[in-house]
Amino acid sequence: MTVSILAYGAGNVASVRFAFERLGGTVELVSTPEAVASATRLVLPGVGAAGYAMRQIEALGVVEAIRAFPRPLLGVCLGQQLLFDESVEDGGVRLLGLIPGRVEAIEPAPDRPVPHMGWSRLTRRGDHPLIDGVKDGDWAYFVHGFVCPDGPATLAAADYGGAVPGVVAMGSRMGCQFHPERSSETGLRILKNFLELPA
Repeated sequence: MTVSILAYGAGNVASVRFAFERLGGTVELVSTPEAVASATRLVLPGVGAAGYAMRQIEALGVVEAIRAFPRPLLGVCLGQQLLFDESVEDGGVRLLGLIPGRVEAIEPAPDRPVPHMGWSRLTRRGDHPLIDGVKDGDWAYFVHGFVCPDGPATLAAADYGGAVPGVVAMGSRMGCQFHPERSSETGLRILKNFLELPA
């Protein structure tokens, strides 16, 4: 089982790579349009700001290759947010446009600091091979200050003053807002499911 991780300077590449290797996956780092286009499965990692991430991806010239990628694609953390149309972060950023909707800032509250950082329970919204074996109440580890829109693509959500789409999918484009590589058995189950999706 081979998985390609887009290497564009995201800080969580090493941890995501190690998690897939622990599961028996063969991992390669890719950074050209040709390598993206020929990947069997593609992972878009990410931590930090959406504007910086998009500038890095655009500098590699791989935006159109990602948009055209027909096989399983998984965005992790910021990588999930990049799948949507736009983000309000950094004054407004055009994203990859693979899933409709705008990424918004999480509203802080006295009992709800921002960023949302720590363990939260997931509630399933439906069935999908990516979340096989994930149950209502399973825990996942989140670190984020912006939240994807809750809509038809949401497969599992956490509650943080409102629904936080923790896992999304539209066609072959999927995402985890939380860090699956840091989410114990829940996260490893999702990564294993991704490895086993038909390419």
